[in-house]
Amino acid sequence: MKIPNLLPLIPLAFALQLPAQAAPQPLSHVPTSIAMWPGAQYDSQIPTIEQILGYKIGERITSNEDMLRYFDALAQAAPERIKIFNYGQSWEGRKLIYAVIGKPETIAHLEQFAADMQTLADPRKLNNQQAKALIDKLPSSVWLEHSVHGNEISSTDAAMMTTYHLLAAQHDAVIDKIFANTLVFIDPLQNPDGRNRFVNYYYQSVGMVPSSDRLSVEHNEPWPGGRSNHYLFDMNRDWLAITQPETAGRVSALLHYKPNIVIDLHEMGGDSSYFFVPAANPFNPHMNQAQIANNTLVGKNNAKYFDHFGFDYFTHEVFDAFYPGYGDSWPTFYGASAATYEVASARGDSFRTVTGNTITYPQTVQKHFVAAIATAEMAADNRQKLLSDFYQYQQQAISAGKDDSKERTFIIPAVRDAAGSYKLATLMAKHGVEVQQADKPFSACGKDYAAGAYIIDTAQPRGRFVKTTFTKQVDMAQDFLKEQERRRARKLDDEIYDVTAWSLPLMFNIDTDACGKAVAVSSHQLTADTPLLGKVTHADAKVAYLVPWGDMAAGRFLTAALQAGLTVKSADKAFVTGDNKHYPAGSLIVEVKANPENIAELVNHIAHNSGAQVTGVDSSWVSQGPSFGSENTITMTAPNVAMAWDEPVSSLSAGAARFVVEQEFHWPVTAIRSDKLASANLSHYQVLILPSGDYSSALGEAGATNLKTWVKQGGVLITFADATRFATQPKISLLDVQQELAYKAPPATAEKSAATPSKNGADDKDSKDNRVPGQLLKSNAELISAIENDKETPDNVAGVLANVEVDQEHWLTAGVNPQVVSLVSGHDIYTPIKLASGKNVAWFADEKHLLASGYLWQENLQQLAYKPFLIYQPSGKGMVIGYTEDPTSRAYLDGLNVMLMNTIFRAAAHATPLR
Repeated sequence: MKIPNLLPLIPLAFALQLPAQAAPQPLSHVPTSIAMWPGAQYDSQIPTIEQILGYKIGERITSNEDMLRYFDALAQAAPERIKIFNYGQSWEGRKLIYAVIGKPETIAHLEQFAADMQTLADPRKLNNQQAKALIDKLPSSVWLEHSVHGNEISSTDAAMMTTYHLLAAQHDAVIDKIFANTLVFIDPLQNPDGRNRFVNYYYQSVGMVPSSDRLSVEHNEPWPGGRSNHYLFDMNRDWLAITQPETAGRVSALLHYKPNIVIDLHEMGGDSSYFFVPAANPFNPHMNQAQIANNTLVGKNNAKYFDHFGFDYFTHEVFDAFYPGYGDSWPTFYGASAATYEVASARGDSFRTVTGNTITYPQTVQKHFVAAIATAEMAADNRQKLLSDFYQYQQQAISAGKDDSKERTFIIPAVRDAAGSYKLATLMAKHGVEVQQADKPFSACGKDYAAGAYIIDTAQPRGRFVKTTFTKQVDMAQDFLKEQERRRARKLDDEIYDVTAWSLPLMFNIDTDACGKAVAVSSHQLTADTPLLGKVTHADAKVAYLVPWGDMAAGRFLTAALQAGLTVKSADKAFVTGDNKHYPAGSLIVEVKANPENIAELVNHIAHNSGAQVTGVDSSWVSQGPSFGSENTITMTAPNVAMAWDEPVSSLSAGAARFVVEQEFHWPVTAIRSDKLASANLSHYQVLILPSGDYSSALGEAGATNLKTWVKQGGVLITFADATRFATQPKISLLDVQQELAYKAPPATAEKSAATPSKNGADDKDSKDNRVPGQLLKSNAELISAIENDKETPDNVAGVLANVEVDQEHWLTAGVNPQVVSLVSGHDIYTPIKLASGKNVAWFADEKHLLASGYLWQENLQQLAYKPFLIYQPSGKGMVIGYTEDPTSRAYLDGLNVMLMNTIFRAAAHATPLR
């Protein structure tokens, strides 16, 4: 039935009474601002945030662009007291800056300050009297790092307020004291890409009135959230590997000025209060007591101001000082006193806590601002002490190196893995470590080394950094470990905050030797940008060019050659050419007749850019192993690689995996939203990577069926960590292995005791009141046994480095060393795959040799021995390859990169789809 148009029947008089349409109302924000520093008098010549950006401090979450605009305005208003420097660019092209604030004469001669700090940092170049003269004239210095996590938003606005207050406050004894004694460096935004992701989402989601409810949409970011940068890295964990350009720029700037105090300002859960130093146990043993004492002085000065303002805070209960790869710990090892500050986050304009209180964005900004001023005052009050402690740190580092009779000098032979050794050596140079490269062969501590070996003497100012990153084992304090074992026995969570192992040579799988004395040899100092040059021997080869497989130089040669459209073969097994030269399994063969006429020019160009060592041959004769035309010599393909993206993927795992493939392997990746994989036609792709994540809801049984069909048609499915757990689920059955429960040793045979349940004459199954037989418990041990969970998973592991044995007779591990090292974390342990289904291609070492570094619970150590790390399961024309741990974690497990390249490129070549 047609509904008649009733609008003409509305009386005109009534229509005239309707209100006029209101103009759109701007989104409301926090209605009131806060006096950030009550009673402060400000110079009107210094522009306020409101004058430049149109809102008062804390009334809006400032974007990266507006932050830059405000700092430019401050620099124009007070050029004699503030300078702004670019220190890099984010992946998405956003500018990274730091500001330096100080008295005019220091700002005018800033490079002289940097030069003086470099001199003070090296006691080998001056005596104590000269050092004292520098200490008497130099200002102390504070570096304030803000918002390394993009959704920890308040510190960037606090950075703006801190800078304004320092420049504009008048008749303020604290500010006068800071200018008289201290330089303040402010990095206002370490992660602009992540912040913009958060800010854009927040203002797209917020309603007419911002909600303080933690359930509201603006308080729940979609995947991946704003915490990470473009490649989804937690950049607060990137200070060891320095994989991201943002980190590299900060490291360079800090090494240039070597500020005395470095503070990293963060946010934590909104139900907490505020954290500052002292840090929690354990402390890294390569810190010294003066640094710890200075952090306590920082904390006490913060406490003075927090008490004055009435701010709650806590210290030393969490956030330890053990792992050296944070923004608040890395500076420790050039001699700074470094710390983290954490404020309870509003994650927007306001947040209602579990106690019913509401915290507002301006309040969080104010707390960080007050802590920053308090820290700068501490640096001003302790100028001479901080500089003296800094100088003494360098002296102690050099002395500790000279006194070490076992590990005075580390030597990287650079024979087995030239590309990996080069990367490790240049990484240390990037960290400011002095690295020498031998110009000729030499002997040290009874061992001979070829020219080109890298030498690191720990008797240098950065010696303690070398010790904490090159020593295989850095121990936590025994009393701390004893307490963790006590907590485990009580079924309480342990207090280990992050990984307990980070030895760079182990993670790079690079052989290093330690020598207990200085090494004297003709050498030159390596720089961070020294290139690794490739070489082609016999460049006008008539038959083929051979590239030994086993390092990333060869890996980058392969990807460049495939992208250039060259035909490349790879030997499944090792071979020996007619001139008696040995080539490992996986070695590349570029045949002249199968490629363009300018192949010599192309090979030379690719070798030069990749660092690969290439040898031309005029004969294809092979005396041992597969010939160039053997079935054991496969033709490599250029696979289209896809990767699962978005929920439920771990954003950190996805980001690291994509980074490694794209930026380390130089191969493009197509990211596909996980739920699309359940029904998508994947025939365009030869390889699909599932980073760590629980895919049960996104894929489920239907998605698993789709993947199985694709694999059988020739696809290569690669799973990492939690994705491997998904693949092993009975209803999914992509991998024929099972996740193990914790192993429980059978109880010792004992006489029947009073603890044995007694029968009451009735079967408890039939008991109407649901009672069970009684038992007597005589000790805490019996209590623990009585409450034990029979279906318990192994205890969670924070993160250790474990030795992995590698099958040397499988094409999937061609060119991979017999032993590699993996990070082990979490609690997943798997049964070995049966031969009927596949192959355990790599497995954890035996109990005695399994732990390479870190602290591992004894029960986990015993159960993990001989369990699989890399699983291969063929299916139809394709295969599933499962890693039981994440091989790309934090992109710092370089020693696993050749294995991962094999599982992408060699696996794609071994799959047999219709071509």
